[in-house]
Amino acid sequence: MTDPEGAGTVIHETPLASRHEALGARMIDFAGWRMPVQYSSILEEHRCVRERAGLFDLSHMGELLVEGPDAGDALARALVTNPPALTVGRAHYSMICAPDGGILDDLIVYRLAADRFMVVANASNAQIVSDALAERLDGSRALLDDQSLATGLVAIQGPRSVEVLTPHTDVDLASLRYYGIADGQVAGIPAHVARTGYTGEDGFEVFVDTGRTGELWDTLLEAVRGVEGGPVGLGARDTLRLEAGMPLYGNELDTTTTPYDAGLGRVVKLDKGVDFVGRAALERAAADGPKRRLVGLTVEGRGIARHGYPVHSGDRRTGVVTSGTQSPTLGVPIAMAYVAPSDAEPGTMVDIEVRDTRVPARVVPLPFYRRSS
Repeated sequence: MTDPEGAGTVIHETPLASRHEALGARMIDFAGWRMPVQYSSILEEHRCVRERAGLFDLSHMGELLVEGPDAGDALARALVTNPPALTVGRAHYSMICAPDGGILDDLIVYRLAADRFMVVANASNAQIVSDALAERLDGSRALLDDQSLATGLVAIQGPRSVEVLTPHTDVDLASLRYYGIADGQVAGIPAHVARTGYTGEDGFEVFVDTGRTGELWDTLLEAVRGVEGGPVGLGARDTLRLEAGMPLYGNELDTTTTPYDAGLGRVVKLDKGVDFVGRAALERAAADGPKRRLVGLTVEGRGIARHGYPVHSGDRRTGVVTSGTQSPTLGVPIAMAYVAPSDAEPGTMVDIEVRDTRVPARVVPLPFYRRSS
């Protein structure tokens, strides 16, 4: 379909679009995809995931397969992490950076077999990542197969996720560790089942052929409703990830940001023994230290901090809010922001400029919320 305003922009639909509409979802254009932002209310959907289990359509994400004898080594030269160090059935959080160290996207890399990896990219950057990988893998014995439009992705997240999924899969979920992935069947459909997510809760992401995504959704929706759960849209996905201190590309991460700015320098493997794109710039960033730091803020006055709001320390502007909301779990306004390193220590008081009014906020450690084990 195209943009109804006539701009000619192609808007993709996931295989579940008609099901979202039938459920009464409010649909929006997100990163070139028509996606459900909420079904009932963001607050109800948020609590559903924190307390029981929620079901997400993530079929807008990019899935890029890298295969061949040099697949691991080629990815090590393309990304900041060291994919060859992964054992089969394991995954890690990664980033792909520009030569100047700026972040092109944050990723999850799964090792499916000795010579086969799956790189999952954000929807807004899937083509950028695909193009960059194609260029960086050129000349190696590794092939890139962009399976984004051929892959459906559905996630179950929440403390009752194991209970919900177990009756419908032959995967041994008890032995599947966090950031693990296994092949099996879900609802009788061949699938990759990963114990990953973007909510701060336990849960699973299920990758299937796009033509069978509807069957998967129907089975799992009935299952989550069996524990008083339900479908969850992008609105609650954002409040959940913010409470969990997880960065969002375009807010906390972009091409002007290095992993060290975002407090994610641990992801960069400078000692992996191979040169990789952005290495020299990231070595300098590691040696020099960040010029700004990503922090958590709890707002102690009246007002909600939103993306782009200025942050002040006395008479000096120290930074900017990247994400903010009223935390459904904590019951107070929270935000993430970049501030000067001198203002980044927990307990520091700053002011957020909310509609021309300065509202006090306190720097706190991230994440805001951590689930009980």
